[in-house]
Amino acid sequence: MNRNILNKEVQEFIRKNINADTTKIILKKSPFVNVSGKEIAIQIEGLKKTKKKLPKWHNTKGIYFPQKLSIEQSSSEKTAQYKSSLVFGDTLIDLTGGLGVDCSYFCDKISRVTHCEINTELSTIAKHNFHCLKKNNITCYNGDGVSFIKNNNTIYDWIYVDPARRDEKLKRVHNLSNSTPDIPLHLDLLFQHTRNILIKTAPLFDIKQGIKELQFVKEVHVVSVDNECRELLFLLKKDYNTNPIIKTINFAHTISQEFTFSFEEEQSSTCVYSEPQEYLYEPNTSILKAGAFQSIAMKYNVSKLNANTHLYTSTQLIENFPGRIFKIKQTLSYNIKTLKALLLSKKANISSRNFPLTVEQIRKKTKLHDGGDIYLFFTRSINNKSVIIITEKVSNRM
Repeated sequence: MNRNILNKEVQEFIRKNINADTTKIILKKSPFVNVSGKEIAIQIEGLKKTKKKLPKWHNTKGIYFPQKLSIEQSSSEKTAQYKSSLVFGDTLIDLTGGLGVDCSYFCDKISRVTHCEINTELSTIAKHNFHCLKKNNITCYNGDGVSFIKNNNTIYDWIYVDPARRDEKLKRVHNLSNSTPDIPLHLDLLFQHTRNILIKTAPLFDIKQGIKELQFVKEVHVVSVDNECRELLFLLKKDYNTNPIIKTINFAHTISQEFTFSFEEEQSSTCVYSEPQEYLYEPNTSILKAGAFQSIAMKYNVSKLNANTHLYTSTQLIENFPGRIFKIKQTLSYNIKTLKALLLSKKANISSRNFPLTVEQIRKKTKLHDGGDIYLFFTRSINNKSVIIITEKVSNRM
């Protein structure tokens, strides 16, 4: 960590050049003796990346930004704030602290937070940033988090882990046993130091595999922001032996959409199938990731178009449906004639669900540009027939 970057004139230069081409800044001679062009470029890129993802960090004076990978791998403020709503008590330890975004929100709910980070520079940066953010109840430890708790007798109210999902060659791994630390391997050790564990995984991770690997899973949280699945959270409680509940949440603009179910409920639920009626519903990404295909239909009394088409329909408007809602204008059989009719339009938003052609292939055939007020769903109906459902959006929540 080069503390010369924190000098007033360097900080002013970084903010003044937030929209500059960082490649040119790297190639040019630095205007500062003790700060290189590359170091300035890293700070500018960090400032850019945090504008939407971490606005509090972006707007706080004196924040020091690490390499872009650390920012990319960190939680957003929105998801970190959500995680903080799940914990309680006096003590929490984050075994894989990283940039420290999660800790900066945990400490608003927990009296004493310990941030462990094995990378010395990142640990130093996190400690500095906590000071800038006035998060004074966080203690930083530079070292391996698992070794840290192994060598002390402290009992924590919570242990939080966000395992690194890349191997030594920086290739992605997709199971917990190959992540660092190996949570299934150390689970017994962790439960010697707490009764509550919160684990963050990538959105692509298989939920059922996680429940099987981790044991004692009480809750799984599927978290999306603006209909993009950002992370899965596994909440473990010592000796818990009941079927876990699955909580889905999507933070969409000024509202949040929540839906809770269990896999046992999903398995026992039955759907009514129907041709497209007056309204079309597309569940948000968290629900689709969680696999609540039957449960959502029963909960909101909507019919499914097809067993393999996760689109739903009803005659009456269900205003609180957790997803996108459309008014159906027309349903057409998919054939050359209907495609030619679509060519008369210029713009349309296209979705392909359980359909033999991709969105790109459909655009190539129809010559339709993206955008406008018309939403076309290329899909299959109850009798497995290919159809085009022409709709207009009812809700602007997503």
